[in-house]
Amino acid sequence: MGRGKFKGKPTGRRQFSTPEEMQSGTSTRPSTFKKEEAKEEEEEERFEDESEEESDEETDKRKGTQGIIQIENPNLVKPKSVKARDVDIEKTTELSRREREEIEKHKAHERYMKLQEQGKTDQAKKDLERLALIRQERAEAAKKRDEEKAAKEQKKTEGRK
Repeated sequence: MGRGKFKGKPTGRRQFSTPEEMQSGTSTRPSTFKKEEAKEEEEEERFEDESEEESDEETDKRKGTQGIIQIENPNLVKPKSVKARDVDIEKTTELSRREREEIEKHKAHERYMKLQEQGKTDQAKKDLERLALIRQERAEAAKKRDEEKAAKEQKKTEGRK
């Protein structure tokens, strides 16, 4: 008996018969399996014959409210799988709403960024004005530093004389 977390199957170990046992007929396989298989085949044949006769009757008789209410549930219809060789290449597939919206959103963003680079949007105009002010302030600061530097050098040269 094994111990541990996992248990064995309740059917026990399988015993396979050897080819010699099968030929001699001393196989351990019960003979009831053959009988059951034969019964199943007969039942299938009978069912097929009966289903052909009953197919006319089934259209008239339906269980419950199915005969009264005509319902077509789209979820009951399973889509057929299409093989690669049967695919129509020229056929255009329709995009879903989300996919269309995402593509439109991406295109709108691209257009906006193009206008932004050209400086035609309000945001771009504000940014350019701000940039011009900053450049002007930096130019004035640089000019002021140059003047101070020149003044310091002039004082040094005067102090040496």
